[in-house]
Amino acid sequence: MHLLGAETISLSYPNRTILDGVTIGIDAGDRIGIVGRNGDGKSTLLTILAGIREPDSGRVTRRRDVTTGYLHQTDDFAPGSTIRAAVVGDAADHEWAAVPRIRDVMSGLLGDLDLDQTVDGLSGGQRRRVALAALLAGDHDVLFLDEPTNHLDVEGIAWLARHLKNRWPAGQGAFLVVTHDRWFLDEVTTQTWEVHDGTVDQYEGGYAAYVLQRVERRRLADQAEAKRQNLMRKELAWLRRGAPARTSKPKFRIDAANALIADVPPVRNTTELVGMATTRLGKDVFELTGVGVDYPGTTVLDDVDWILGPGDRVGILGRNGAGKSTLAGLLTGDVEPTRGRVKRGKTVVVAVLDQQLRDLEPVMGEFVRELLGRKKTEYRTAGGDLTPGQLAEKLGLGDVLANRVQDLSGGQRRRLQFLLTLLDEPNVLILDEPTNDMDTDMLAAMEDLLDTWAGTLLVISHDRYFMERVTDDQFAVRNAGLRHLPGGIDEYLRLSAQQDTDDAARAAAGPAGSRNAAAEDAAGSAGSGTSGAGGPTASAGGPTGAERRAAQKELSAVERRMGKLQSSIEKVHARMADHDQSDFEGLAALTQEQQGHEAELAELEERWLELSDTLE
Repeated sequence: MHLLGAETISLSYPNRTILDGVTIGIDAGDRIGIVGRNGDGKSTLLTILAGIREPDSGRVTRRRDVTTGYLHQTDDFAPGSTIRAAVVGDAADHEWAAVPRIRDVMSGLLGDLDLDQTVDGLSGGQRRRVALAALLAGDHDVLFLDEPTNHLDVEGIAWLARHLKNRWPAGQGAFLVVTHDRWFLDEVTTQTWEVHDGTVDQYEGGYAAYVLQRVERRRLADQAEAKRQNLMRKELAWLRRGAPARTSKPKFRIDAANALIADVPPVRNTTELVGMATTRLGKDVFELTGVGVDYPGTTVLDDVDWILGPGDRVGILGRNGAGKSTLAGLLTGDVEPTRGRVKRGKTVVVAVLDQQLRDLEPVMGEFVRELLGRKKTEYRTAGGDLTPGQLAEKLGLGDVLANRVQDLSGGQRRRLQFLLTLLDEPNVLILDEPTNDMDTDMLAAMEDLLDTWAGTLLVISHDRYFMERVTDDQFAVRNAGLRHLPGGIDEYLRLSAQQDTDDAARAAAGPAGSRNAAAEDAAGSAGSGTSGAGGPTASAGGPTGAERRAAQKELSAVERRMGKLQSSIEKVHARMADHDQSDFEGLAALTQEQQGHEAELAELEERWLELSDTLE
């Protein structure tokens, strides 16, 4: 059922065309992700479709009874408004509580907030949740979401994904989302629109499928985009070989993906990077022993033991206010421990890329070329030496070298800040929410540079795709402790959900049910760290030697069986090709045989991934 659409819409500014004769439609059941470079018109397209902005020409049509809701990048609450009023207006509690959708939104987004609190005193992340709740509490046929994951933590993003997947029955409702969060795109969307050069290209599937189709569609025809396409191929290699969530249930043809990436090496040469990092840093980077940090009335960290070695690439997870920034402050020296000891290597040079862009404020009036000219002429990476100009080109800043910093867009300033940080050649890099204001292409370029950066990397981010892509180990700040997460972000979400369930059960049981409140994290929090090679230390509960040998033996057997199954599938394909095409019963039997082999192969791939994780 058609809901709304645009017919030959165009919109231009004095110096460029944003949309040029675009015709697109939205049907019931559509789940659409919109991607594109900063400034190419993603948000503009969203506002035109939502009826907020008029195009220069063309028209937007919608079915008469269609209702829409729009989430802007910034909120606009009435001064002094309470959270309850902002979300449900003057409706009585028994009225909105009787609606399952609103109950779900209230508990999922605002369960930890006092509904009578004014919005004025909330943090940026809390205001974002209130704005989302106000939108999702409404009964809309089409939702327009502009960067909905900004300022949300990992749990909030996971909840929003579940809500959007379950909000409407299959084939009903629709949403369009602009976001840089590639995990979110893969999780909730079934179509991808790429906005570029005044047009909109449409792809089936989420971000992973978009990457493959985009490479297939343009790799041969668009030689001018060769560097960009190679970056997409590298992204696809990681998607295929890395995160289990994307490889176990691919949204695109596995055979085509394998053929495309057959000659692509792993995204990082870990051995070379660790060797270079050890040369720059020595064996000692950071060692935290029995560290605790107290603020008035609260303990943020308690009895934390942690080792960071040369070349470690670590992601830090935790809810807002859990202590992630405090942990980073201990490493930089901005926070002194209340107790315990923080040992720093003598050669450690720390750089922090934060969200504030404060480093650029003194140079706003300068030209980008002048800033780069004051840096070293060469920058050393594992892939070879690069000039500042080459780095700028990789980050999409080649065409703004003659611009002043103050004339750059928000995304360009973020890229420049990252570039200047790299050119200072730190050997420890801390990235605090580095993906804000970055489009997906620039995130891929940033990840590509980090793949060749030799040093110790610590990432604090709610962007799980970025976190999984650039780090090798993840840790969670939970219950004032630091816990290693061998299962990555999925394990963190399971632990958080279990803690919420346990907290609710203890609250229902009263004082007697809360005597062992900290037991769940006792074994995994303090004392979890990483070794000099970037993996979990023995205290993190890794496999024993006997367990590793057994896992390696099973892995070899699984690989042999997978090879035999692949050969069997190819033989069935050949038999189907030679079979009499009018023999439907025979073809059905061959199809059933093929599906049986493929089902067994899928199960073995899952087991192969589990064993590979055990042996890492």
